[in-house]
Amino acid sequence: MFKYSKLAAVALIAIAAASTSVRAQDAAADPVVAKVGAVEIHESELKLAIAGLDPQLANLPDEQKRVAALSSIIDVKLLAADADKEGLKDNAEFKQRLAFLTDRELHNAYFKKHVVDAVTPDEVKARYEKEIAAITPEDEIRARHILVKSEEEAKAIIKDLDAGKDFVEIAKEKSTDPNKSEGGDLGYFGKGRMVPEFETAAFALEKGAYSKEPVKTQFGFHIIKIEDKRKQQPPALDQVEPQVRQLVMRDKYLELLEKAKAAAPIDIQDAALKTAYDAVNKPEAAGEGEAAPATEGQQ
Repeated sequence: MFKYSKLAAVALIAIAAASTSVRAQDAAADPVVAKVGAVEIHESELKLAIAGLDPQLANLPDEQKRVAALSSIIDVKLLAADADKEGLKDNAEFKQRLAFLTDRELHNAYFKKHVVDAVTPDEVKARYEKEIAAITPEDEIRARHILVKSEEEAKAIIKDLDAGKDFVEIAKEKSTDPNKSEGGDLGYFGKGRMVPEFETAAFALEKGAYSKEPVKTQFGFHIIKIEDKRKQQPPALDQVEPQVRQLVMRDKYLELLEKAKAAAPIDIQDAALKTAYDAVNKPEAAGEGEAAPATEGQQ
């Protein structure tokens, strides 16, 4: 339905952005699950670590994921304590990285609040209806066929049909196609789904008609009957809701960026980098190729 080929935006929704601190809440709501020296590890940290496990571990049983996450946290706490003793947090490179990570997490938290959590069912429905209205429905036909090995067999079957014999019954009896038990029913299909010779012959027939000459393809000889003709039916909203929601999120995200850029003009000093940046951030490029940052679970 939606033929978008979008580039992923650079930012991802980080695990921490999806949760608010629960340390100030009742201890029962966020119990201590382990200690590393005097440092406590809370259930909330364990949940964050579980969400951040390598995707390869996603299918582990819950208890194994908890153990893997706890092991990771303990390793981090142990070496973080040693790094603190060595004064690494005062290192200029570390401070620069910490500032970048802080900005990224603030971006993610803002994105979650104003994009992910801000999307309403009405917005999704409205965008779905807009997309559907923009589609030009293609022609579809519902066809049956009888497939045989020789042209002589096919011509004999056409004579039987001309004499009034039932297409479905002949298909069940004589067709060599695996769908013979369904009377050769191929269901609805549009152009581009069948081999060219079959498609050309099928779409040329009127509703209720069958081919008066055998149709030869790489599979053998076909007799085709058209059961129905209609315009392609659009998918129901519940079938494409995730894709439509992504479009709404993308639009909200781009709107936020445009407002932010208008408030803080961007001056790129490197000439080559500026040219490249401007090329990929032109309005038409953003509208066609930029997707909203991935939500949690889509990283």
